Amino acid sequence: MIRHIVFFSAKEEARIDQIIYGLSLLTTIPHARRLEVARNRKTDQLGNDIDIVVYGEFDSEIELAAYKAHDLYQQAIKRVRPLRELRFAADYDVSTDAPFTSIAG
Repeated sequence: MIRHIVFFSAKEEARIDQIIYGLSLLTTIPHARRLEVARNRKTDQLGNDIDIVVYGEFDSEIELAAYKAHDLYQQAIKRVRPLRELRFAADYDVSTDAPFTSIAG
């Protein structure tokens, strides 16, 4: 399984809800096992620069690629790109066999 996590910051705080609305298109794309779009609660004591989080789980690289190739993904980009400041993304593999996995570099 692949976990796909993307963090966004808004150019203007007043636009956060618009960004969430634009990203909500992603939740209708059928290739994800799970996909969430949420506002950051900003309770971390060391940093709260991120406004929105997208969290997804995909069964394979093929499913993740199909998600990113979907027309709604492209529509979400068009809606959100002008409103966001930063975007950080990470994808990583997760073993579905073990209850806890630690991957050392």
